Amino acid sequence: MQVVNGAPADKLADRTQWRKSSASNPSGNCVEVAALQDGDVAVRNSRHPSGPALIYTRAEMAAFLAGVKNGEFDDLG
Repeated sequence: MQVVNGAPADKLADRTQWRKSSASNPSGNCVEVAALQDGDVAVRNSRHPSGPALIYTRAEMAAFLAGVKNGEFDDLG
């Protein structure tokens, strides 16, 4: 299966290890991430584990995480 944005998250790979933040709450409002075999990173909604996954390159994830650490998205929290 070709890995593209919107691919069903449960079809990405048998060895995909999804994980979520320890800060996630028990109500199920969580985002999960997984490293893919080609080095990209998949993101999915934990409430819909077989729903669509968004696929990002490592560079895109690094840019996003740098923005989070710098407070660029604090107005959304």
